[in-house]
Amino acid sequence: MLLLNHRLQVVAETDPRRKGTCMDFVLDPPRGVAPVRLGMTFDEAVAAVSEWGEPRAVGPRLHSPLVTVSFKVDEVAFQIHLEEEDRVTAIELWWPGEGRQSSTRVLLDGEDVFTTPARQILEHAVARGWAVEDALTENPVIPGVSLGFARQTSQEMPRDIDGRLMYFTSVLVGGERYFDFRAELRT
Repeated sequence: MLLLNHRLQVVAETDPRRKGTCMDFVLDPPRGVAPVRLGMTFDEAVAAVSEWGEPRAVGPRLHSPLVTVSFKVDEVAFQIHLEEEDRVTAIELWWPGEGRQSSTRVLLDGEDVFTTPARQILEHAVARGWAVEDALTENPVIPGVSLGFARQTSQEMPRDIDGRLMYFTSVLVGGERYFDFRAELRT
């Protein structure tokens, strides 16, 4: 059975292979991750996610204007970053962690970012015509599309032949120019 909440554009389904009601967060770079869109105000973002419980907001702090709104859905951490003028500038999702299972998937063009090998995700990005920077590091990015990945953890996890984690542990969706600062640092 497939249920689609048109207001939130998040897919929930009952699948016998996945326990209980399952959710799919679909990455839509550089627009966001439904139900949160880049450019939303703080109030709009909180309202969009409040049906999953009360989100926690942190910031701004003395030396940082960053405000982060956090919550979890079925062990997947969802963070909304507001870095300028009370507007959503990035959305980051985090893998549940070693020994934790989740029926919630984080999808990029149908592939689960946390259960598909990182190498395969990046190869498919290149096949789509996207330029991947720093593919052989722990933190590759796809500028323009504005996806940033991390494969870092202190936990014991499978590694590829080069010693990097086999799977990504987080993914960030930002605006089209979100990663431009990296190019500026190189010059």
